[in-house]
Amino acid sequence: MITSDQQVNKASFPGQVHETPGGGIVTSKLDDVINWARSNSLWPLTFATSCCGIELMSVAGAKYDFSRFGFEVARATPRQADVIIIAGTIVNKMAPVLKRLYDQMADPKYVIAMGACAISGGPFFYNTYSVVKGADHVIPVDVYIAGCPPRPEALLNALITLQEKIKSGATREQMKLNG
Repeated sequence: MITSDQQVNKASFPGQVHETPGGGIVTSKLDDVINWARSNSLWPLTFATSCCGIELMSVAGAKYDFSRFGFEVARATPRQADVIIIAGTIVNKMAPVLKRLYDQMADPKYVIAMGACAISGGPFFYNTYSVVKGADHVIPVDVYIAGCPPRPEALLNALITLQEKIKSGATREQMKLNG
């Protein structure tokens, strides 16, 4: 008997399983399987510089538990991370550090800008010369999360949106064109 969870898992896997007496044979495109595997095993690198970092930490807690979605292994090193989550203000002194961390990540790599400060400099860039006016002035961003600070559910939604974009096989240029 197939449960509804198994039906959902079968529907999300890219390909078809053809049952045979000795087991099953899977037919699919190799690119689709690779994108499916990539999207379900994203390892985030956190770059939390202000209050959005608290919301980022809560997503890993028991209430939201982002490990259910395949983001369990938060990395402290860019060489093992797939996605960098920028949570908070980026000042001019930190911009080269952010760029260096991004450059050290292996391809393919993805970026999520979380909160008003990471997206546009927030309320701080009007009053000071030292705040970068958005993460996209330093590195390319794939998904933006609005809010000050955004709720943990918004971060989960952004991570799931990134997963869907990766599963579709879209390149960064295509992601920008399609939203």
